[in-house]
Amino acid sequence: MALTSNKLPAWTLWAPLAAVATLGLAWLLPDQGWLIALMAAALAGAVFSAVHHAEVVAHKVGEPFGTLVLAIAVTVIEVALIVSVMLSSGPEKAGLARDTVFAAVMLICNGIVGLCLFVGGLHHREQAFQAPGANAAMAVLAALLVLTMVLPNYTSSSPGPVLTPAQLAFAGVMSLVLYGSFVFVQTIRHRDYFLAEGSSDESAHAPPPPARIALASGALLIVCLVLVVALAKLLSPSVEAAVRKAGAPAAVVGIVIAAMVLLPEGLAALRAARADRIQTSLNLALGSALASIGLTIPTVAAVFIWIGQPLELGLGAKDMVLLVLTLVVSSLTLGMGRTTILQGVVHLVILAAYLFLSIVP
Repeated sequence: MALTSNKLPAWTLWAPLAAVATLGLAWLLPDQGWLIALMAAALAGAVFSAVHHAEVVAHKVGEPFGTLVLAIAVTVIEVALIVSVMLSSGPEKAGLARDTVFAAVMLICNGIVGLCLFVGGLHHREQAFQAPGANAAMAVLAALLVLTMVLPNYTSSSPGPVLTPAQLAFAGVMSLVLYGSFVFVQTIRHRDYFLAEGSSDESAHAPPPPARIALASGALLIVCLVLVVALAKLLSPSVEAAVRKAGAPAAVVGIVIAAMVLLPEGLAALRAARADRIQTSLNLALGSALASIGLTIPTVAAVFIWIGQPLELGLGAKDMVLLVLTLVVSSLTLGMGRTTILQGVVHLVILAAYLFLSIVP
Protein backbone atom coordinates (compact mmCIF):
# COMPACT_ATOMS: atom_id res chain seq x y z
CA MET A 1 0.00 0.00 0.00
CA ALA A 2 2.97 2.29 0.56
CA LEU A 3 3.51 2.42 -3.20
CA THR A 4 0.05 3.88 -3.84
CA SER A 5 -0.14 6.27 -0.87
CA ASN A 6 -0.56 10.01 -1.38
CA LYS A 7 2.42 10.69 0.84
CA LEU A 8 5.81 9.14 1.48
CA PRO A 9 6.56 7.38 4.79
CA ALA A 10 8.31 9.70 7.22
CA TRP A 11 11.30 7.41 7.69
CA THR A 12 12.16 7.63 3.97
CA LEU A 13 12.61 11.39 4.46
CA TRP A 14 14.41 11.27 7.80
CA ALA A 15 16.94 8.63 6.69
CA PRO A 16 18.62 10.78 4.01
CA LEU A 17 18.54 13.81 6.36
CA ALA A 18 20.32 11.74 9.00
CA ALA A 19 22.89 10.69 6.39
CA VAL A 20 23.50 14.33 5.44
CA ALA A 21 23.97 15.22 9.13
CA THR A 22 26.44 12.34 9.50
CA LEU A 23 28.43 13.58 6.52
CA GLY A 24 28.53 17.03 8.13
CA LEU A 25 29.86 15.56 11.37
CA ALA A 26 32.50 13.61 9.46
CA TRP A 27 33.63 16.85 7.78
CA LEU A 28 33.70 18.84 11.03
CA LEU A 29 35.19 16.08 13.20
CA PRO A 30 37.51 13.99 11.01
CA ASP A 31 39.42 10.95 12.27
CA GLN A 32 36.92 10.13 15.04
CA GLY A 33 36.62 6.42 15.67
CA TRP A 34 33.03 6.57 16.92
CA LEU A 35 31.95 8.11 13.62
CA ILE A 36 32.64 4.84 11.78
CA ALA A 37 29.70 3.12 13.48
CA LEU A 38 27.50 6.18 12.92
CA MET A 39 28.41 6.31 9.22
CA ALA A 40 27.64 2.60 8.86
CA ALA A 41 24.20 3.13 10.42
CA ALA A 42 23.56 6.16 8.19
CA LEU A 43 24.63 4.12 5.16
CA ALA A 44 22.11 1.40 6.03
CA GLY A 45 19.35 3.99 6.41
CA ALA A 46 20.17 5.57 3.05
CA VAL A 47 20.14 2.13 1.40
CA PHE A 48 16.70 1.19 2.76
CA SER A 49 15.34 4.60 1.78
CA ALA A 50 16.77 4.20 -1.75
CA VAL A 51 15.08 0.80 -2.09
CA HIS A 52 11.69 2.24 -1.14
CA HIS A 53 11.95 5.19 -3.53
CA ALA A 54 13.15 2.91 -6.33
CA GLU A 55 10.09 0.71 -5.87
CA VAL A 56 7.80 3.75 -6.04
CA VAL A 57 9.43 4.94 -9.27
CA ALA A 58 9.38 1.44 -10.75
CA HIS A 59 5.69 1.04 -9.96
CA LYS A 60 4.93 4.38 -11.62
CA VAL A 61 6.84 3.87 -14.88
CA GLY A 62 6.15 0.12 -15.14
CA GLU A 63 8.38 -2.75 -16.20
CA PRO A 64 10.99 -3.06 -17.54
CA PHE A 65 11.65 0.70 -17.30
CA GLY A 66 11.44 0.66 -13.51
CA THR A 67 14.25 -1.82 -13.01
CA LEU A 68 16.30 -0.03 -15.67
CA VAL A 69 16.04 3.24 -13.70
CA LEU A 70 17.58 1.72 -10.58
CA ALA A 71 20.23 -0.24 -12.49
CA ILE A 72 21.51 2.81 -14.36
CA ALA A 73 21.30 5.11 -11.33
CA VAL A 74 23.30 2.76 -9.14
CA THR A 75 25.86 2.12 -11.87
CA VAL A 76 26.43 5.84 -12.47
CA ILE A 77 27.12 6.24 -8.75
CA GLU A 78 29.39 3.17 -8.81
CA VAL A 79 31.40 4.68 -11.67
CA ALA A 80 31.80 7.95 -9.77
CA LEU A 81 33.06 6.10 -6.70
CA ILE A 82 35.53 3.95 -8.65
CA VAL A 83 36.97 6.88 -10.60
CA SER A 84 37.29 9.10 -7.53
CA VAL A 85 39.07 6.41 -5.50
CA MET A 86 41.38 5.48 -8.39
CA LEU A 87 42.35 9.06 -9.17
CA SER A 88 43.03 9.87 -5.53
CA SER A 89 45.16 6.73 -5.03
CA GLY A 90 47.40 6.85 -8.10
CA PRO A 91 48.81 4.03 -10.28
CA GLU A 92 48.79 1.49 -7.44
CA LYS A 93 44.99 1.30 -7.85
CA ALA A 94 45.14 0.51 -11.59
CA GLY A 95 43.23 -2.73 -11.01
CA LEU A 96 40.49 -1.34 -8.76
CA ALA A 97 37.97 -0.93 -11.61
CA ARG A 98 38.55 -4.53 -12.73
CA ASP A 99 38.28 -5.85 -9.16
CA THR A 100 35.12 -3.85 -8.43
CA VAL A 101 33.35 -4.70 -11.70
CA PHE A 102 34.23 -8.39 -11.39
CA ALA A 103 33.10 -8.38 -7.75
CA ALA A 104 29.83 -6.73 -8.80
CA VAL A 105 29.23 -9.39 -11.46
CA MET A 106 29.95 -12.24 -9.04
CA LEU A 107 27.85 -10.68 -6.27
CA ILE A 108 24.97 -10.13 -8.69
CA CYS A 109 25.03 -13.36 -10.70
CA ASN A 110 25.70 -15.63 -7.71
CA GLY A 111 24.73 -13.57 -4.66
CA ILE A 112 21.63 -11.58 -5.62
CA VAL A 113 20.36 -14.15 -8.14
CA GLY A 114 21.18 -17.02 -5.77
CA LEU A 115 19.39 -15.42 -2.82
CA CYS A 116 16.37 -14.53 -4.96
CA LEU A 117 16.06 -18.07 -6.31
CA PHE A 118 16.57 -19.55 -2.84
CA VAL A 119 14.05 -17.27 -1.10
CA GLY A 120 11.59 -17.55 -3.99
CA GLY A 121 11.87 -21.33 -4.04
CA LEU A 122 11.54 -21.47 -0.26
CA HIS A 123 8.26 -19.54 -0.29
CA HIS A 124 6.76 -20.56 -3.64
CA ARG A 125 8.44 -23.92 -4.47
CA GLU A 126 8.83 -23.11 -8.19
CA GLN A 127 8.91 -19.77 -10.01
CA ALA A 128 8.52 -19.00 -13.71
CA PHE A 129 10.00 -16.19 -15.79
CA GLN A 130 10.57 -15.26 -19.43
CA ALA A 131 13.48 -17.40 -20.67
CA PRO A 132 14.04 -15.40 -23.91
CA GLY A 133 14.77 -12.22 -21.96
CA ALA A 134 17.09 -13.93 -19.50
CA ASN A 135 18.95 -15.72 -22.32
CA ALA A 136 19.37 -12.46 -24.24
CA ALA A 137 20.82 -10.79 -21.14
CA MET A 138 23.21 -13.70 -20.52
CA ALA A 139 24.45 -13.62 -24.13
CA VAL A 140 25.31 -9.92 -23.86
CA LEU A 141 26.82 -10.39 -20.41
CA ALA A 142 29.06 -13.25 -21.57
CA ALA A 143 30.31 -11.22 -24.54
CA LEU A 144 31.01 -8.16 -22.38
CA LEU A 145 32.86 -10.12 -19.71
CA VAL A 146 35.07 -12.12 -22.05
CA LEU A 147 35.92 -9.22 -24.36
CA THR A 148 36.73 -6.76 -21.56
CA MET A 149 38.12 -8.93 -18.74
CA VAL A 150 39.55 -12.08 -20.34
CA LEU A 151 40.82 -11.00 -23.78
CA PRO A 152 43.23 -8.33 -22.35
CA ASN A 153 45.38 -11.18 -20.99
CA TYR A 154 46.01 -12.49 -24.51
CA THR A 155 46.73 -9.35 -26.55
CA SER A 156 50.31 -8.85 -27.75
CA SER A 157 50.52 -5.07 -28.20
CA SER A 158 51.06 -4.53 -24.46
CA PRO A 159 52.25 -6.96 -21.77
CA GLY A 160 50.04 -8.39 -19.07
CA PRO A 161 46.44 -7.38 -18.37
CA VAL A 162 46.91 -3.81 -19.67
CA LEU A 163 45.43 -2.64 -22.99
CA THR A 164 46.92 -0.01 -25.27
CA PRO A 165 44.97 3.31 -25.55
CA ALA A 166 43.57 2.22 -28.94
CA GLN A 167 42.49 -1.16 -27.56
CA LEU A 168 41.01 0.51 -24.48
CA ALA A 169 39.03 2.90 -26.68
CA PHE A 170 37.74 -0.03 -28.76
CA ALA A 171 36.72 -1.91 -25.60
CA GLY A 172 34.82 1.13 -24.38
CA VAL A 173 32.96 1.66 -27.67
CA MET A 174 32.17 -2.05 -27.97
CA SER A 175 30.79 -2.10 -24.41
CA LEU A 176 28.52 0.86 -25.16
CA VAL A 177 27.27 -0.74 -28.39
CA LEU A 178 26.41 -4.01 -26.66
CA TYR A 179 24.73 -2.35 -23.68
CA GLY A 180 22.84 0.14 -25.85
CA SER A 181 21.58 -2.68 -28.06
CA PHE A 182 20.37 -4.61 -25.02
CA VAL A 183 18.51 -1.58 -23.62
CA PHE A 184 16.85 -1.04 -27.03
CA VAL A 185 15.69 -4.66 -27.11
CA GLN A 186 14.58 -4.60 -23.47
CA THR A 187 12.56 -1.40 -23.62
CA ILE A 188 11.35 -1.13 -27.24
CA ARG A 189 11.94 -3.94 -29.73
CA HIS A 190 11.16 -7.00 -27.56
CA ARG A 191 9.84 -5.49 -24.35
CA ASP A 192 7.49 -8.45 -23.86
CA TYR A 193 10.52 -10.71 -23.23
CA PHE A 194 11.07 -8.91 -19.93
CA LEU A 195 7.49 -8.73 -18.66
CA ALA A 196 6.04 -11.29 -16.27
CA GLU A 197 3.22 -13.40 -17.68
CA GLY A 198 1.46 -13.43 -14.30
CA SER A 199 2.01 -12.45 -10.70
CA SER A 200 0.49 -13.38 -7.36
CA ASP A 201 1.55 -10.07 -5.84
CA GLU A 202 -1.45 -7.79 -5.39
CA SER A 203 0.65 -4.64 -5.46
CA ALA A 204 1.64 -5.44 -9.04
CA HIS A 205 -1.98 -4.73 -10.05
CA ALA A 206 -2.51 -1.76 -7.73
CA PRO A 207 -2.91 1.70 -9.25
CA PRO A 208 0.37 3.58 -9.66
CA PRO A 209 1.27 6.37 -7.20
CA PRO A 210 0.46 9.99 -8.09
CA ALA A 211 2.90 11.81 -10.34
CA ARG A 212 4.05 14.18 -7.58
CA ILE A 213 4.90 11.24 -5.31
CA ALA A 214 6.79 9.50 -8.12
CA LEU A 215 8.74 12.69 -8.90
CA ALA A 216 9.59 13.18 -5.24
CA SER A 217 10.73 9.58 -4.97
CA GLY A 218 12.83 9.95 -8.12
CA ALA A 219 14.62 12.98 -6.67
CA LEU A 220 15.06 11.32 -3.28
CA LEU A 221 16.36 8.16 -4.98
CA ILE A 222 19.17 10.17 -6.60
CA VAL A 223 19.91 11.91 -3.29
CA CYS A 224 20.03 8.60 -1.41
CA LEU A 225 22.32 6.98 -3.99
CA VAL A 226 24.70 9.94 -3.83
CA LEU A 227 24.69 9.68 -0.03
CA VAL A 228 25.40 5.94 -0.26
CA VAL A 229 28.48 6.62 -2.37
CA ALA A 230 29.66 9.52 -0.21
CA LEU A 231 29.38 7.43 2.95
CA ALA A 232 30.96 4.43 1.25
CA LYS A 233 33.91 6.58 0.16
CA LEU A 234 34.38 7.87 3.71
CA LEU A 235 34.25 4.33 5.03
CA SER A 236 36.64 2.96 2.37
CA PRO A 237 39.88 3.99 4.20
CA SER A 238 38.68 2.07 7.26
CA VAL A 239 37.82 -0.87 5.02
CA GLU A 240 41.27 -0.76 3.36
CA ALA A 241 42.97 -0.57 6.77
CA ALA A 242 40.94 -3.55 8.00
CA VAL A 243 41.81 -5.53 4.86
CA ARG A 244 45.52 -4.79 5.29
CA LYS A 245 45.38 -5.67 8.99
CA ALA A 246 43.71 -8.98 8.20
CA GLY A 247 46.37 -9.74 5.59
CA ALA A 248 43.77 -10.19 2.84
CA PRO A 249 44.51 -9.38 -0.82
CA ALA A 250 43.80 -5.89 -2.14
CA ALA A 251 41.01 -7.28 -4.36
CA VAL A 252 38.87 -7.62 -1.23
CA VAL A 253 38.52 -3.82 -1.23
CA GLY A 254 36.75 -4.07 -4.59
CA ILE A 255 34.37 -6.66 -3.15
CA VAL A 256 33.45 -4.39 -0.24
CA ILE A 257 32.90 -1.37 -2.52
CA ALA A 258 30.71 -3.41 -4.87
CA ALA A 259 28.71 -4.85 -1.97
CA MET A 260 27.98 -1.42 -0.49
CA VAL A 261 26.91 0.03 -3.83
CA LEU A 262 24.74 -2.99 -4.73
CA LEU A 263 22.80 -3.05 -1.45
CA PRO A 264 19.79 -1.06 -2.78
CA GLU A 265 19.36 -3.28 -5.83
CA GLY A 266 19.94 -6.46 -3.84
CA LEU A 267 17.24 -5.63 -1.31
CA ALA A 268 14.78 -4.57 -4.01
CA ALA A 269 15.38 -7.82 -5.95
CA LEU A 270 14.99 -9.92 -2.78
CA ARG A 271 11.68 -8.27 -1.94
CA ALA A 272 10.40 -8.95 -5.43
CA ALA A 273 11.40 -12.63 -5.24
CA ARG A 274 9.66 -13.04 -1.89
CA ALA A 275 6.51 -11.52 -3.43
CA ASP A 276 6.67 -14.09 -6.27
CA ARG A 277 7.85 -11.54 -8.83
CA ILE A 278 10.98 -13.38 -9.94
CA GLN A 279 10.86 -11.66 -13.35
CA THR A 280 11.40 -8.30 -11.65
CA SER A 281 14.25 -9.79 -9.58
CA LEU A 282 16.02 -11.09 -12.67
CA ASN A 283 15.45 -7.83 -14.56
CA LEU A 284 17.10 -5.97 -11.68
CA ALA A 285 19.98 -8.40 -11.26
CA LEU A 286 20.92 -9.03 -14.89
CA GLY A 287 20.29 -5.41 -15.87
CA SER A 288 22.56 -4.27 -13.07
CA ALA A 289 25.33 -6.67 -14.11
CA LEU A 290 25.13 -5.44 -17.70
CA ALA A 291 25.11 -1.80 -16.64
CA SER A 292 28.10 -2.37 -14.34
CA ILE A 293 30.22 -3.41 -17.32
CA GLY A 294 28.53 -1.58 -20.18
CA LEU A 295 28.72 1.82 -18.45
CA THR A 296 31.69 1.44 -16.11
CA ILE A 297 34.28 0.20 -18.62
CA PRO A 298 33.67 2.99 -21.21
CA THR A 299 33.72 5.73 -18.57
CA VAL A 300 36.81 4.47 -16.77
CA ALA A 301 38.54 3.84 -20.12
CA ALA A 302 37.85 7.41 -21.28
CA VAL A 303 39.16 8.87 -18.03
CA PHE A 304 42.36 6.85 -18.07
CA ILE A 305 43.03 7.48 -21.76
CA TRP A 306 42.68 11.20 -21.03
CA ILE A 307 45.03 11.24 -18.02
CA GLY A 308 47.45 8.70 -19.53
CA GLN A 309 47.49 6.26 -16.60
CA PRO A 310 47.56 2.46 -17.07
CA LEU A 311 44.36 0.53 -16.50
CA GLU A 312 44.43 -3.17 -15.67
CA LEU A 313 41.39 -5.07 -16.96
CA GLY A 314 42.53 -8.69 -17.40
CA LEU A 315 41.53 -11.20 -14.71
CA GLY A 316 43.86 -13.68 -13.07
CA ALA A 317 43.64 -17.42 -13.79
CA LYS A 318 41.61 -18.20 -10.66
CA ASP A 319 39.07 -15.49 -11.37
CA MET A 320 38.72 -16.59 -15.01
CA VAL A 321 37.83 -20.12 -13.84
CA LEU A 322 35.19 -18.74 -11.49
CA LEU A 323 33.88 -16.48 -14.24
CA VAL A 324 33.48 -19.36 -16.71
CA LEU A 325 31.77 -21.47 -14.04
CA THR A 326 29.38 -18.60 -13.26
CA LEU A 327 28.49 -18.06 -16.92
CA VAL A 328 27.91 -21.79 -17.58
CA VAL A 329 25.78 -22.30 -14.45
CA SER A 330 23.82 -19.07 -15.04
CA SER A 331 23.04 -20.15 -18.61
CA LEU A 332 21.78 -23.52 -17.36
CA THR A 333 19.80 -21.92 -14.54
CA LEU A 334 18.06 -19.36 -16.71
CA GLY A 335 17.68 -21.49 -19.85
CA MET A 336 14.45 -23.28 -18.91
CA GLY A 337 12.34 -20.39 -17.61
CA ARG A 338 11.61 -22.09 -14.27
CA THR A 339 13.67 -22.21 -11.10
CA THR A 340 13.62 -24.00 -7.76
CA ILE A 341 15.54 -23.76 -4.52
CA LEU A 342 18.30 -26.02 -5.96
CA GLN A 343 19.52 -23.41 -8.45
CA GLY A 344 19.69 -20.88 -5.63
CA VAL A 345 21.88 -23.19 -3.55
CA VAL A 346 24.25 -23.79 -6.49
CA HIS A 347 24.75 -20.06 -7.09
CA LEU A 348 25.27 -19.35 -3.38
CA VAL A 349 27.92 -22.10 -3.18
CA ILE A 350 29.78 -20.51 -6.11
CA LEU A 351 29.57 -17.15 -4.33
CA ALA A 352 30.97 -18.71 -1.16
CA ALA A 353 33.86 -20.18 -3.16
CA TYR A 354 34.58 -16.77 -4.73
CA LEU A 355 34.56 -14.97 -1.38
CA PHE A 356 36.66 -17.62 0.36
CA LEU A 357 39.26 -17.78 -2.40
CA SER A 358 39.41 -13.98 -2.53
CA ILE A 359 40.44 -13.92 1.14
CA VAL A 360 42.51 -17.12 1.04
CA PRO A 361 43.85 -17.23 -2.54
